[in-house]
Amino acid sequence: MELIFASHNENKTREIRDLLPQYQIRSLRDLDFREEIPETGDTLQENAAIKAEVIYKQFGLPVFADDTGLIVPSLDGAPGVYSARYAGPEANAQANMNLLLETLKSQTDRQAYFETLICYIDGKGKSHFFSGQVEGEILESRRGEGGFGYDPIFRPNGYELSFAQMEASEKNKISHRGRALERFIQFLQIS
Repeated sequence: MELIFASHNENKTREIRDLLPQYQIRSLRDLDFREEIPETGDTLQENAAIKAEVIYKQFGLPVFADDTGLIVPSLDGAPGVYSARYAGPEANAQANMNLLLETLKSQTDRQAYFETLICYIDGKGKSHFFSGQVEGEILESRRGEGGFGYDPIFRPNGYELSFAQMEASEKNKISHRGRALERFIQFLQIS
Protein backbone atom coordinates (compact mmCIF):
# COMPACT_ATOMS: atom_id res chain seq x y z
CA MET A 1 0.00 0.00 0.00
CA GLU A 2 1.20 3.48 -0.87
CA LEU A 3 0.79 6.37 1.56
CA ILE A 4 1.66 10.01 1.21
CA PHE A 5 3.44 11.49 4.20
CA ALA A 6 2.82 15.25 4.14
CA SER A 7 6.27 16.39 5.18
CA HIS A 8 9.39 18.00 3.74
CA ASN A 9 11.40 16.84 6.77
CA GLU A 10 13.77 14.12 5.55
CA ASN A 11 14.65 13.06 9.11
CA LYS A 12 10.99 12.43 9.90
CA THR A 13 10.47 10.70 6.55
CA ARG A 14 13.40 8.34 7.20
CA GLU A 15 12.03 7.56 10.66
CA ILE A 16 8.53 6.94 9.25
CA ARG A 17 9.91 4.62 6.56
CA ASP A 18 11.82 2.67 9.23
CA LEU A 19 8.65 2.35 11.30
CA LEU A 20 6.40 1.42 8.36
CA PRO A 21 8.49 -0.91 6.16
CA GLN A 22 5.36 -2.65 4.87
CA TYR A 23 4.15 0.56 3.18
CA GLN A 24 5.56 2.59 0.32
CA ILE A 25 5.89 6.05 1.86
CA ARG A 26 6.02 8.99 -0.52
CA SER A 27 7.14 12.32 0.94
CA LEU A 28 6.35 15.76 -0.43
CA ARG A 29 9.82 15.77 -1.96
CA ASP A 30 8.96 12.55 -3.82
CA LEU A 31 5.82 14.28 -5.16
CA ASP A 32 7.82 17.38 -6.12
CA PHE A 33 5.58 19.46 -3.86
CA ARG A 34 7.83 22.31 -2.75
CA GLU A 35 5.41 24.75 -1.14
CA GLU A 36 5.67 25.31 2.59
CA ILE A 37 2.41 24.57 4.37
CA PRO A 38 1.86 27.18 7.10
CA GLU A 39 1.34 25.63 10.54
CA THR A 40 -1.17 28.15 11.81
CA GLY A 41 -3.03 25.91 14.26
CA ASP A 42 -3.08 26.44 18.01
CA THR A 43 -2.70 22.72 18.70
CA LEU A 44 -0.67 19.81 17.35
CA GLN A 45 -3.89 18.24 16.07
CA GLU A 46 -4.85 21.37 14.14
CA ASN A 47 -1.41 21.61 12.51
CA ALA A 48 -1.43 17.94 11.51
CA ALA A 49 -4.91 18.38 10.01
CA ILE A 50 -3.91 21.52 8.09
CA LYS A 51 -0.97 19.72 6.44
CA ALA A 52 -2.97 16.60 5.58
CA GLU A 53 -5.89 18.62 4.15
CA VAL A 54 -3.66 20.71 1.87
CA ILE A 55 -2.06 17.60 0.38
CA TYR A 56 -5.32 15.67 0.13
CA LYS A 57 -6.91 18.57 -1.80
CA GLN A 58 -3.88 18.72 -4.10
CA PHE A 59 -3.54 15.00 -4.88
CA GLY A 60 -6.80 13.33 -3.81
CA LEU A 61 -4.95 10.34 -2.34
CA PRO A 62 -4.78 8.92 1.18
CA VAL A 63 -2.37 11.07 3.16
CA PHE A 64 -1.12 11.44 6.68
CA ALA A 65 0.66 14.26 8.43
CA ASP A 66 2.01 14.69 11.90
CA ASP A 67 2.87 17.46 14.25
CA THR A 68 5.07 16.93 17.24
CA GLY A 69 5.75 19.06 20.25
CA LEU A 70 8.03 18.93 23.25
CA ILE A 71 6.01 19.92 26.28
CA VAL A 72 7.71 21.14 29.46
CA PRO A 73 5.03 21.53 32.18
CA SER A 74 7.20 23.82 34.34
CA LEU A 75 7.31 26.23 31.36
CA ASP A 76 3.52 26.23 31.01
CA GLY A 77 3.78 23.67 28.21
CA ALA A 78 6.40 25.49 26.12
CA PRO A 79 7.77 24.99 23.57
CA GLY A 80 4.71 22.85 22.69
CA VAL A 81 3.09 23.61 19.35
CA TYR A 82 5.96 26.03 18.64
CA SER A 83 8.72 23.44 19.18
CA ALA A 84 10.16 23.71 15.65
CA ARG A 85 10.31 27.52 15.85
CA TYR A 86 10.82 28.01 19.59
CA ALA A 87 13.82 30.32 19.11
CA GLY A 88 12.15 32.18 16.24
CA PRO A 89 10.81 31.49 12.74
CA GLU A 90 14.29 31.07 11.22
CA ALA A 91 15.68 29.04 14.13
CA ASN A 92 17.27 25.62 13.77
CA ALA A 93 17.46 22.72 16.22
CA GLN A 94 20.64 24.07 17.85
CA ALA A 95 19.07 27.47 18.52
CA ASN A 96 15.90 25.84 19.88
CA MET A 97 17.92 23.61 22.25
CA ASN A 98 20.09 26.54 23.35
CA LEU A 99 17.03 28.60 24.27
CA LEU A 100 15.37 25.72 26.11
CA LEU A 101 18.52 24.89 28.09
CA GLU A 102 18.96 28.57 28.99
CA THR A 103 15.31 28.92 30.02
CA LEU A 104 15.53 25.83 32.24
CA LYS A 105 18.81 26.84 33.96
CA SER A 106 17.05 27.98 37.12
CA GLN A 107 14.40 25.23 37.07
CA THR A 108 14.61 22.16 39.26
CA ASP A 109 11.60 20.54 37.58
CA ARG A 110 12.91 19.38 34.20
CA GLN A 111 10.13 16.89 33.44
CA ALA A 112 8.97 16.92 29.84
CA TYR A 113 7.20 14.82 27.28
CA PHE A 114 7.03 14.56 23.53
CA GLU A 115 3.64 14.26 21.90
CA THR A 116 2.90 13.39 18.29
CA LEU A 117 -0.48 13.83 16.65
CA ILE A 118 -1.14 12.15 13.31
CA CYS A 119 -3.98 13.12 11.00
CA TYR A 120 -4.82 10.53 8.34
CA ILE A 121 -7.24 11.37 5.57
CA ASP A 122 -8.51 8.20 3.93
CA GLY A 123 -9.51 7.69 0.30
CA LYS A 124 -13.02 8.97 1.07
CA GLY A 125 -11.75 12.23 2.55
CA LYS A 126 -12.52 11.32 6.17
CA SER A 127 -10.03 12.43 8.85
CA HIS A 128 -8.77 10.14 11.61
CA PHE A 129 -6.44 11.12 14.47
CA PHE A 130 -3.84 9.13 16.42
CA SER A 131 -1.57 10.29 19.23
CA GLY A 132 1.48 9.06 21.08
CA GLN A 133 3.51 10.34 24.01
CA VAL A 134 6.76 9.57 25.74
CA GLU A 135 7.65 11.06 29.11
CA GLY A 136 11.12 11.97 30.29
CA GLU A 137 13.26 14.90 31.30
CA ILE A 138 15.36 17.64 29.77
CA LEU A 139 19.05 17.03 30.40
CA GLU A 140 21.36 19.86 31.46
CA SER A 141 23.52 19.44 28.36
CA ARG A 142 23.50 17.67 25.00
CA ARG A 143 24.29 13.97 24.82
CA GLY A 144 24.75 12.02 21.60
CA GLU A 145 25.02 12.70 17.90
CA GLY A 146 22.04 10.77 16.55
CA GLY A 147 18.42 11.69 16.14
CA PHE A 148 17.24 15.19 15.35
CA GLY A 149 15.46 18.13 16.92
CA TYR A 150 15.55 18.03 20.71
CA ASP A 151 16.79 14.39 20.85
CA PRO A 152 20.23 15.27 22.36
CA ILE A 153 18.65 16.88 25.44
CA PHE A 154 15.71 14.51 26.04
CA ARG A 155 16.11 11.40 28.19
CA PRO A 156 13.04 9.15 28.30
CA ASN A 157 11.95 7.81 31.69
CA GLY A 158 13.54 4.48 32.55
CA TYR A 159 16.60 5.01 30.32
CA GLU A 160 20.10 6.33 30.91
CA LEU A 161 20.58 7.44 27.31
CA SER A 162 19.21 10.48 25.53
CA PHE A 163 17.22 9.87 22.36
CA ALA A 164 20.30 11.03 20.42
CA GLN A 165 22.44 8.31 22.06
CA MET A 166 20.02 5.50 21.20
CA GLU A 167 20.07 3.36 18.09
CA ALA A 168 17.21 4.41 15.82
CA SER A 169 15.50 1.04 16.28
CA GLU A 170 15.59 1.40 20.09
CA LYS A 171 14.24 4.95 19.98
CA ASN A 172 11.49 4.01 17.52
CA LYS A 173 10.17 1.31 19.86
CA ILE A 174 9.43 3.80 22.63
CA SER A 175 9.10 7.16 20.89
CA HIS A 176 6.04 9.37 20.71
CA ARG A 177 6.01 9.05 16.91
CA GLY A 178 6.41 5.27 17.15
CA ARG A 179 3.47 5.02 19.54
CA ALA A 180 1.23 7.22 17.37
CA LEU A 181 2.21 5.23 14.28
CA GLU A 182 1.46 1.97 16.09
CA ARG A 183 -2.12 3.17 16.63
CA PHE A 184 -2.29 4.36 13.02
CA ILE A 185 -1.06 0.96 11.73
CA GLN A 186 -3.63 -0.88 13.87
CA PHE A 187 -6.32 1.30 12.32
CA LEU A 188 -5.07 0.63 8.77
CA GLN A 189 -5.05 -3.12 9.41
CA ILE A 190 -8.68 -3.22 10.49
CA SER A 191 -10.11 -0.70 8.03
